[in-house]
Amino acid sequence: MEPKWLTYAKQLQAIAQAGIAYSKDVYDLERFEQIRELSVDILAHYTELEHHTLRELFANETGYATPKVDVRATVFSEGKILLVREKQDGLWALPGGWADIGQTMSEVAVKEVREESGLLVRPEKLIAVLDKQKHPHPPSAYSVYKLFIQCFVTGGTIQKGLETSDVQFFEEANIPALSLARNTASQITMAFDHFRNPERPTQFD
Repeated sequence: MEPKWLTYAKQLQAIAQAGIAYSKDVYDLERFEQIRELSVDILAHYTELEHHTLRELFANETGYATPKVDVRATVFSEGKILLVREKQDGLWALPGGWADIGQTMSEVAVKEVREESGLLVRPEKLIAVLDKQKHPHPPSAYSVYKLFIQCFVTGGTIQKGLETSDVQFFEEANIPALSLARNTASQITMAFDHFRNPERPTQFD
């Protein structure tokens, strides 16, 4: 789904990052640094971000390059799905965020729901592991795997969080404007489909 130039830039960045991490020869290291600069130049050409900003955000990691992990909770109550309104863009999303080191994906889902909505939930099923670039999200400099975990409410009280301005449950026919960087309409549909058909296997890619 993402433009080819972005795919190429991320692949060049990953090759450069691995080469810089594992190469010993000074000339090879120089070549991999050049590849890294090419990846940043591509992004700078197609976006409005400055070169130094891109280098800090896009090409600042070390070691072998792997996708980031985003955990999203699909929380249901009385046939409705929980969405939170993000302060950052004023749009709606499934509770969630980046996976934290030292916590399992279920623990991350529970934490994010509690922090963003005030509710306590029980994780029931991993419904999907999706590659962000294969779905209709806006272009992103990072490669991201998105984990969707079906949860059910066990307690708590609905309340806004530090990053959320509203919390509501919605019927499938009345989903509000979504924060597409976080989740898409097709992913909300997927969540309802798994809720209605609990025997469905986990989706991937």
